[in-house]
Amino acid sequence: MLSTETAKITARHHERHAYVYVRQSSPKQVQHNKESQRTQYALVERAATLGWPSERVYVIDADLGQSGQDGQRRGFQELVAAVSLGHVGLILAYEASRLARNNADWYALLALAAVVGALIADAEGVYNPRSYNDRLLLGLRGMLSEAELHLLQMRLTAGRQRQIERGAYRQRLPTGLVRLPDGRVVKDPDLQVQRSIALVFSLFAELGSCQKVLRRLRDDGLRLPRRQTGGPDAGDLLWKAPSEGALYSILHNPAYAGAFAYGRRGAIPERLPGRPRRQRRRDRADWTALHRDA
Repeated sequence: MLSTETAKITARHHERHAYVYVRQSSPKQVQHNKESQRTQYALVERAATLGWPSERVYVIDADLGQSGQDGQRRGFQELVAAVSLGHVGLILAYEASRLARNNADWYALLALAAVVGALIADAEGVYNPRSYNDRLLLGLRGMLSEAELHLLQMRLTAGRQRQIERGAYRQRLPTGLVRLPDGRVVKDPDLQVQRSIALVFSLFAELGSCQKVLRRLRDDGLRLPRRQTGGPDAGDLLWKAPSEGALYSILHNPAYAGAFAYGRRGAIPERLPGRPRRQRRRDRADWTALHRDA
């Protein structure tokens, strides 16, 4: 196998860099699936086996925790730029067909690699996009990979929809509510958090408007608890100055009334390709599910 692989590698390839592309689809995978990271970083050793010295092996891991469908993968864009400039002799990924998560990006990368003469390698072999047979094989693998992802997404979506219909889907809870190991949702045991959330509702009942509640809280120098859902403080409880957005998110959230609601927001359909996803609030009649006293 090694002689077949090395037969495709020339001195011109060795004069360029070997790029190892490392990616995982979500922050959860980055935190908990360490074995996948180790396997991908081990491709540096494979580059050495194929004849690249360590100083000409470059690792791109800027896309750890990035979905292949968000169009914002800086690492993949860096790789494409390096290939187009003729700096790359070999591209290594754990699965060659997973470099790009859709056929448009995949075929574009194959075409670019063929033009500049870059090779593509994974754990199974080395492929030359200039070779008809190799290009055909890589193209088919890309098609099968996209079909596999589509079927997987369909199964996941169907399973989630059944949970939503039953009101059993475990979606993110707002600050002040916690989920027990058996799935039950209860108030946060922190009494200060309980009193702060209760104060917002009691002030709204007394004053009748969000703006008046906001002014009262600011005048009294009070802060509101916010459970961080992202960033370096993810999972931590922070106390922040009250804001209009924070108050609206508390007063409008059905979870505080014991209801399970899903689909309160929906994507804006006119989003331009490559732009961040934006969502807007839906009317209650358009919510996907609403289960009272859940």
